[in-house]
Amino acid sequence: MTYLAAENRYDSMPYRRVGRSGLKLPAISLGLWHNFGDDKRFEEQRAILRRAFDLGVNHFDLANNYGPPDGSAETNFGRHLADDFKPYRDELVISTKAGYYMWPGPYGEWGSRKYLISSLDQSLQRMGLDYVDIFYSHRPDPETPMEETMGALDYAVRSGKALYAGISSYTPEQTIEAARILKELGTPLLIHQPSYSMLNRWTENGSPNLYEALEQVGAGSIAFSPLSQGVLTDRYLKGIPEDSRAAKARFLSESAITEDTLARVRGLTEIAGNRGQSLAQMAISWILREQPKGTPVTSALVGASSVRQLEDTLAAINNLGFTEEELAAIDKFAAESDISAR
Repeated sequence: MTYLAAENRYDSMPYRRVGRSGLKLPAISLGLWHNFGDDKRFEEQRAILRRAFDLGVNHFDLANNYGPPDGSAETNFGRHLADDFKPYRDELVISTKAGYYMWPGPYGEWGSRKYLISSLDQSLQRMGLDYVDIFYSHRPDPETPMEETMGALDYAVRSGKALYAGISSYTPEQTIEAARILKELGTPLLIHQPSYSMLNRWTENGSPNLYEALEQVGAGSIAFSPLSQGVLTDRYLKGIPEDSRAAKARFLSESAITEDTLARVRGLTEIAGNRGQSLAQMAISWILREQPKGTPVTSALVGASSVRQLEDTLAAINNLGFTEEELAAIDKFAAESDISAR
């Protein structure tokens, strides 16, 4: 059946300006890190994407190696674009990234110009696109000069293959340096994509911390893994399910599910219940909360394995406010834990 997007798709979702740019992103964006490779039925993917767009999620985030297998998420997304979203392309923000391992040899990962531009060309081909809206350096490269990596992002924008440049997982100091180089080249840094959650608060540390650095350079941020790989849900409170990421050692170690971590999750779950939210909803709301210097997080990047899970997560936008008492109570449990973001 031909897909027609809901006419009221922009009525409920808040949209936030990205730094000092003209671009706005939905408060909650959909990441295709999981559940959009060849291990997920195509029709289930389609249902999630359609429902997301109908509810105002117009930003879809990918990377060259998302799958499994690597690249399949982009290939599948390209089919969904052709089948369902081609008439809505100008309403969509589509991003992709390069930096992690993608193919053998010395040019198949990290931050060289050779790898980044080749990867972007492959991503565009897989998705059937002329351009992406945001192209990211997925991680800093300790060996390639920053000037080369940022020069590749600048080229991607100047060539029309991307509209904006972004970085992911850079430290505050690296972020300031990347933004300086890009500014000199004439391509502003639009956005940073860090891991950030109640159990992973590295972005708040340091002087300047990441958000202070982003304010300084005029860039926005989109937080990935806001649910700490599913730990900030009720999924692990009664043990480790056989089909979970921890059980399969996929991006989350079983050893990370400690009793201390579970005690924190139980405490946070109680606070969420008093707010009339699930823990997952509160975790998203907390990411998007107002802070003394404004709202440093532009968008929370979530995944979804089903339409029901997507709808439950998106309901977080209905309760984004926190009292000082709630924030103080949350801080008693929301502390750094040994939860890897990747």
